[in-house]
Amino acid sequence: MRHKILLFTLLLCLASWKSHSQVLIAAVFGDKLNSPDLEFGLEGGYNFSNISELNNGKSLSELNLGFYFDIRMKNQWYLYTGVLVKGRLGAGELSPADLELLGIETQEGEGDYSQKISYFMVPALIKYRFKNRIYLEVGPQFGLMHKAFVEYETDENNIEVRTRQDNKDAINRFGAGATFGGGYRLSNRAAGITLGLKYYYGFTNVYKDISGPKNSSLFLKCNIPIGVKKSQELRAKKALEKENKEKE
Repeated sequence: MRHKILLFTLLLCLASWKSHSQVLIAAVFGDKLNSPDLEFGLEGGYNFSNISELNNGKSLSELNLGFYFDIRMKNQWYLYTGVLVKGRLGAGELSPADLELLGIETQEGEGDYSQKISYFMVPALIKYRFKNRIYLEVGPQFGLMHKAFVEYETDENNIEVRTRQDNKDAINRFGAGATFGGGYRLSNRAAGITLGLKYYYGFTNVYKDISGPKNSSLFLKCNIPIGVKKSQELRAKKALEKENKEKE
């Protein structure tokens, strides 16, 4: 229930932020930020991640948020990049064997342990847009770890208790892997929202001193272009001004 509320709140924030950002971004960057060959916007969504070779009981589910650039290379081929500034990978319900492997001190009483690793994630995907508004994308994704901890969560006398044990020093700072996915733009308009699904599999070890465990995650995402309408208005205005000057 908590995750559903967070997801709903995220969508409301994205919609609200979009409306307030149209004028600001267009004013700062003018018509260069969004053009027929470049689209800028917000990417937000939900991801379900795991770490291979751990005996955890379930995926770690987390919200993610960032920005993206969709750059046309030729015809219907694009380069999709950007940064997920709020992005977390990991694994939920770690087993006693997992905790021993990671050197985590256990708490008294029953509860769930989750490995949570925050990354700045940067994709570099080749995207192909079909004329029916469906797209496919594939390419590498890179991550820079900036926070990591094992979280213990329990419910004592209907009171939720959480504690965190930092294990950032045990995690490799850089990660890399491959991503592939697809999606659908909801309308033909330039400012149309896009819904997508992508899967990431890491090639680098998650832990410094443990060989084998790799990150993987399934991302449900929503892309919202920012400033497109305002950019189009600015270009139209400049074109009109140029035409009037030529007439003079």
